[in-house]
Parts: sequence; structure tokens; C-alpha cells
Amino acid sequence: MGRTRVASAIGLAMLMALSTIGAPAAAQDAAADPRQPSPENPHMHIYGSSDLSNCFTHFDGNDTSGSANEGYGEKEWTSQGSQIEVDYTCRMEGFKQDMFLSENGTISIHLEFQIYSNDCQDNGECKNLTLTLYKGGFLVASQEFPAVDTDDNLDVVNWDVPVDRNMTRFNRSEEPQIQVQFSHPGYNDPFTGCVFLYCGGSFRMYYHTPGNDSAEVDFPVVNQSIPGEGGGEEEPGLIGGVTDSLPGFGLMAGVGSLAMAAVAASRLSREE
Repeated sequence: MGRTRVASAIGLAMLMALSTIGAPAAAQDAAADPRQPSPENPHMHIYGSSDLSNCFTHFDGNDTSGSANEGYGEKEWTSQGSQIEVDYTCRMEGFKQDMFLSENGTISIHLEFQIYSNDCQDNGECKNLTLTLYKGGFLVASQEFPAVDTDDNLDVVNWDVPVDRNMTRFNRSEEPQIQVQFSHPGYNDPFTGCVFLYCGGSFRMYYHTPGNDSAEVDFPVVNQSIPGEGGGEEEPGLIGGVTDSLPGFGLMAGVGSLAMAAVAASRLSREE
């Protein structure tokens, strides 16, 4: 019986030791991926298709694969009575690890648009340019930009979002997303039927290209030192939470404890 207890304890200790080797290696692999966020790589870049049908994001500023060669996405309307309307979401691709943000930090969003549309004129279907930040399916912030240029000129939109307690941690299932909405009437020519006047309008958003940060989101990314929503109160652990600040330390301490138990069990078996 004593030998059985010893073998079981040693086997469990070896299993936990293997876990300490595998877990840090997996975390390092995710951190080394340039598409993933880290304190050294906090800039999320926005890419997409030429027709705005697919907008996606990741953290590698040199990887433009799948993005429009023109460096922007655009929709055009050319008929009379057109409504210049877009509603699309830019989603993070392959979010592999939790992202922790400084609770005193700010998320800085920089986007560039070129819009050609008529004024709202108290039109009930109007919606000024509106940006919404999501954490997975959870809305964390939304902002309307009524002063954005609609005369077919390049306009820059900067939006700073203070981090609150709901934004200090983005889990792997809660990837950051940005929704873009806009709806204005297009230009009409009721007299000549758009023969001499360009009717309709257009909506263009620029994407990130290397050396041109025209579509970027800066996150105040920090390392996780204590579990919780971005570093709150210490949770129970060996040596007052130190096990959580040193990856694998808690497991190693557990292995040591089991090894000591195995030795004690061995002694008892001999005494019996």
C-alpha cells in the first residue's frame, strides 16, 4: 500500500512538472505572434476589401495580406434619390490571448475618411458618422461625429476612449471590434435627371499601409501581474499571490509539495 501511495504522488508530481513546461511555452508562442497585442506591440491596424464588404484588424503593421491594394475601401452611389449609407464592423482576426489594459490608460482611435454626400436637411433617415467600440458583443463606447467633412475632402477622425473597469481585460472570446455607421442623402438633380450634375455620392475609408498609419487603434496594453480585471485585489495563492505574477511558479511550488509528500509517504511505508 505504501509503495502505491508513493508511486501515485510521484506520478502526479511529474504531470504537474510537465504542465509548467508546456503552459509558459504556449504563452510565449502567442506573445511572439506579431498579429497579437503585447505591451511592445499595442497598435491595432485596420485593413479591408476595396468595397468595404470585409473589414478586419490585427496588430502586425507590415502584413497587409487580404487588404485592398489601393489602400482604401469605397462604395459609390450614382443614381438620383440615393441614400449614402454604410454600416460595417471591423473585427479582430485570430485573437489568441487575453489583452490587459491599464486602468488609467486611453484607447486612441485614428481613422481617415473621404465622404461625398448632401446635408441631412432634417431628414429622418440621417445618421452622422458614428463609431462604436465593442468588446466582443458588448458595447463599451460610441461617439457621433457630426462635423466630419462630406464635400469629398479627406478628413481625419481622432477618438480617445478612456479605459474603465469594463475595458481592462479583453478575453480571447471578447476581441475588439469597431463599427462604422453613416447615412446621408445623396445629391439630386430634379431638373435634368443627373445629366449635367453628378448625382448620388460616395463613402471611402482608408486602411493601414506600411508607413501610413491612416487606420490605427492604440491600446494601453500592460502585462498581467495579478489576476482580476486588469490588476485589482490579490486573489488567494501561494505566498500572497506571487504565484500569479510568476508564470509556472505556483505549479512548481505544488510539485515541490507533492515531492515532499512522496518522501514522507515513503518513510511511513518503511516504518510500517
